[in-house]
Amino acid sequence: MGKISANFRIPVIALALALLPAVANAQQVIKLTAIDGYPPRALWTKLFIEYYIPEVDKRLAKSGKYKIDWLQAWGGQIVKPRGVLDGIKNKLGDIGIVTTVFHASKLPLNNLPYYTPFSSRNPRIVSQVMDSLMDRYPEFQKQFDAQNQVVLTNYSSIDNYGVFTKEPVNRVSDIKGLKILAAGPNALYIKAVGGVNVLSNLTQQYNDLKTGVADGTVIWPEATITFKLVEVAPYYFETDFGTGVNKSITVNKEVWASLPDEVKKVLKEVAVDYR
Repeated sequence: MGKISANFRIPVIALALALLPAVANAQQVIKLTAIDGYPPRALWTKLFIEYYIPEVDKRLAKSGKYKIDWLQAWGGQIVKPRGVLDGIKNKLGDIGIVTTVFHASKLPLNNLPYYTPFSSRNPRIVSQVMDSLMDRYPEFQKQFDAQNQVVLTNYSSIDNYGVFTKEPVNRVSDIKGLKILAAGPNALYIKAVGGVNVLSNLTQQYNDLKTGVADGTVIWPEATITFKLVEVAPYYFETDFGTGVNKSITVNKEVWASLPDEVKKVLKEVAVDYR
């Protein structure tokens, strides 16, 4: 084989040097599937789509080292509302919004605000308290360890629980004997005054009320507008039960362990801001 001439070597070396920065600065693309059983019109899902995802992308773009390729699966595309906890546990999704009120037996500490009604109607304060408790007491995260996931934040989508009914309720005694929809621990509010508990979730409450499965629901006002429950249960009895921390953003533990530190930091910080 003949020798490479000096005139040929110089352009080859220059080309190699020119490619070095491109190789050194190659961007890592990370695929993440985000899930919730609720549709995009649900306030917390809407804000995850419109704030959380774009804000994570924006902050990661500052260094340019990492980019997330998001697959978004909402409204039962992968899991139903009660299925997010198991979905992330079994890696049907990588990150998602767990409605913790559905899982009082698996996540009892996260349902603490539900066992202290009438304490506060300020969702921001109660959410901050729950995150502070999780930071202080490892037992909160241990609940999620058993579910194979890491918590980024806990928060409330609820301003103030009250009772919406198909027929007017003017006093507490009027609830006796009525079939009232509830998500989980908040069913105890109704049982205590003689109501009949019917477990449900927001995606099925409209039909439950319309078809006579229930006479009313324990719900917060915003949700009755978003999910049109006021069409079938237009009467509001303001009980001032207060707020409850009903949501957690979580990540599958194996997925979390595989993420670069910079990505973990951004996912966590934006989750708290989203809260």
